[in-house]
Amino acid sequence: MILPIVGYGDPVLRKVCDDITAEHPNLQEIIANMYDTMYNAYGVGLAAPQIGLAVRLFVIDTEPFSDSDDLSKEEQEQLKGFKQTFINAKMLKEEGEEWGFNEGCLSIPDVREDVYRHEKITLEYFDENFNKKTEVFDGLIARVIQHEYDHIEGILFTDKIAMLKKTLIKKKLQNIMDGKARPDYRMRFCNKKGR
Repeated sequence: MILPIVGYGDPVLRKVCDDITAEHPNLQEIIANMYDTMYNAYGVGLAAPQIGLAVRLFVIDTEPFSDSDDLSKEEQEQLKGFKQTFINAKMLKEEGEEWGFNEGCLSIPDVREDVYRHEKITLEYFDENFNKKTEVFDGLIARVIQHEYDHIEGILFTDKIAMLKKTLIKKKLQNIMDGKARPDYRMRFCNKKGR
């Protein structure tokens, strides 16, 4: 089922999310709905707070990045095959050079800015079957994971940009809160009249 994506300004996007157990109600249905919602919005990642749930869960499918001409064949193949569910993720290590990439967010439509993140991370998490894993990720996959991991920590990519850039996008952010944004997917806005 396709769910509305929570827009910028909603308090759930600022919560440090709670761990869940394998017995979490309707967990497999929530995961399936998150993938449906992400694909409908042409996203590569979606975190539970973006559908209004303050739990440590996010999903990723980097295939849309795989056709970039800027990437090697090896990188394209790696991105094409990467689809993963992350539950109760814990960042163990961020390392390597920080590098910039133009990021966007389904909760903040029509806003894109360069964000600097580490090139390599070590993450502990449970998959959708509650198998515990510790893995190292790098490149664009690491970047997408860091973006979604930030969501379960109550952090948005706009928190990581320069003050001048924040000032320049202030009106756009207010428009999102007021329900004036018009993405081509369903959204739930925090200040919209008659919500």
